[in-house]
Amino acid sequence: QVHLVESGGGLVQAGGSLRLSCAASGLPFSNYNMNWFRQAPGKEREFVAATRWNTMTEYADSVKGRFTISRDNEKNTVYLQMDSLKPEDTAVYYCGGCARWKSGIYVNDVDYWGQGTQVTVSA
Repeated sequence: QVHLVESGGGLVQAGGSLRLSCAASGLPFSNYNMNWFRQAPGKEREFVAATRWNTMTEYADSVKGRFTISRDNEKNTVYLQMDSLKPEDTAVYYCGGCARWKSGIYVNDVDYWGQGTQVTVSA
C-alpha cells in the first residue's frame, strides 16, 4: 500500500521560508515523478512543482525563482524549499506521485496523494 506523508507546514511571515518534506513508501520511488500541488480556500488544486524520475524539474510560473523541489531517492523523500513566501502562497500543500510517463502537472496525472500540510503566510 502506498503512503505519502507530508510535513513541514506552518505559519510564517511574508518574506520568510519553509521547507516541506514528503516521505513515500510502497512505490518504486526512483521510477516515479513526484509533485507538489496546493489548494487555497475556494480554489481548485493547482500544480506547484515536479521532480521527474530523471531528476528534471518543472515549476509553476507563480513560484519560479522562489521555490526549489528536490528528491532523495535513498530516503524516498521529496522536498519543497519555499523562499520569499507571499500571502498568496497560503494553501494546503499536497505531495503527489505519478508514473514516469505522465507529466505530473495535471491533477488527473497523479496516482497517489498525501494528506496535505497547511502553509499560512501572514502579511
